[in-house]
Formats: sequence, structure tokens, C-alpha cells
Amino acid sequence: MDSGLQPTPDAPRDRNWLPVAIAAVSVAIIAAIIVFAFQHGRSAAKATPANAPLDLYAASLQISNLAMSQSTNYLGARITYLTGHIVNTGGRAVTGISAQVLFRDYTNLVTQNTTQPMNFIRTRQPYIDVEPVSAAPLTPGQGRDFRLVFDGVSPQWNGRMPELRIISVQTR
Repeated sequence: MDSGLQPTPDAPRDRNWLPVAIAAVSVAIIAAIIVFAFQHGRSAAKATPANAPLDLYAASLQISNLAMSQSTNYLGARITYLTGHIVNTGGRAVTGISAQVLFRDYTNLVTQNTTQPMNFIRTRQPYIDVEPVSAAPLTPGQGRDFRLVFDGVSPQWNGRMPELRIISVQTR
């Protein structure tokens, strides 16, 4: 039976903006994490002229067992590591070291010049953990393993061991 009544259209509903807001906040958080991951470690790195004088106390710091390795982080970026051993043959405790690393191309020109604070390797298991030199000063006669980390290396790098120079040393 038809009562002659026509169905009433649904009343216009307000749009629920909560899912859109949650998605926008999620995208912003993910973008912030990606930016942080790519910028981590770069703020401390700076260029020093390749002919900058070495710190006078650098002659008392002997570096050996240099080795390089590379890995890929969870974002697919290649990370390059320079590790080695340093011994303090001087008479003062070292509380900070700035190291300059010069990567060269096949014609022996510097393609990347990075200066950053040296970090000592604190633990190796289950993964390598580092700490600043100031957290465990290098006393006279003492040796420690160190690690320098590079988020990116010039594509023109020749793949050989880069030149490592001690630019600044803090002592007490």
C-alpha cells in the first residue's frame, strides 16, 4: 500500500574530521623521524681547511689499526664507519678530540672534508656503542678503540682509506 508519503532524504551529516586529523598527525610524525634519521650526526660535522694546522698535542696521540666498514640503515641510506685504535703517549689526560677526515678521488683531490668529534667504543656486544671522549678521558699511556661515523660519502671517493688528522685536542 502506498500511503502517499515519500521517503525523507537523510539529513546532511557533519563530516567526521577525526580520521583525517589522525592521518595528518601520523604523516607529520613519520616525516619528522625521517628528517631526524638523515640529519643525525651531521650537525656536529663541519669542514676544516685541508691544510689546517694540527693540534700540538696531536703528536702525542698515536693512531693504528684503521679499518673501514659500511652498512645500510633502515631507510636504505649507506653509513660509513672508520674505526681504529688511539694511544695517548703524552703526559696529560685527553678529554676531547676533533678529527678531520679527508676522502679523495682517483686523481687524489679531496672530494669530502669532514671534521667531527672522535668517539670511543664503549661496548661491542650485542652492538657497537660509542661515547664521547669526555665521558672516559684518555689518560697518559692508555689506549682506546674509536669510531667515526659518516652518513654519506662523496660518490667520487676512490674507496681507499681516507686521511685522518687530529685538528683539536682538549686536555687537562
